[in-house]
Amino acid sequence: MSASSPSFVAKNSVSKLPLIGLISKCLGCIFVQRESKCSDSKGVSGAVTERLHEVSQDENSPMILLFPEGTTTNGDYLLPFKTGAFLARAPLQPVILRYPYRRFSPAWDSMDGARHVFLLLCQFANYIEVVRLPVYYPSEQEKQDPRVYANNVRKLLATEGNLVLSNLGLAEKRVYHAALNGLLCQS
Repeated sequence: MSASSPSFVAKNSVSKLPLIGLISKCLGCIFVQRESKCSDSKGVSGAVTERLHEVSQDENSPMILLFPEGTTTNGDYLLPFKTGAFLARAPLQPVILRYPYRRFSPAWDSMDGARHVFLLLCQFANYIEVVRLPVYYPSEQEKQDPRVYANNVRKLLATEGNLVLSNLGLAEKRVYHAALNGLLCQS
């Protein structure tokens, strides 16, 4: 964030958080309602694609930081990528984020936001390792098929980051969280 002050895509509830919501709005973030297929008139993919086109055509346009998994993991696995970040067919810079820790993982993994922030603030320090890979230029085949583009970037990140490719996605993570919080209905 400090290197380029990029905007990002976040769930709509982030816009309502004290301080974080204000900062997110100032950065020009794209807020989405995950449960809705159409969070605004353009849709999420349309808004992201439009912003990516702006960035690729105007070097003064604010960058956008995208998390194509749509969520976070424990840092050992790479979930399937959503294609929204790849629809613009523009070059991108893959980045691997790691959160080395001893007691509590700063990666938002399996609890509600308030508890997560509280535990983060209870630690003396939270660290992040950022690995920037070279800019990735899509091939003609990747430009024609965003799924191919997304999968190729995902494989590159898995190889470079020594990560395991997982076939489980956001939907399965939600079921897991519901089970952890005792919210699953039992028959």
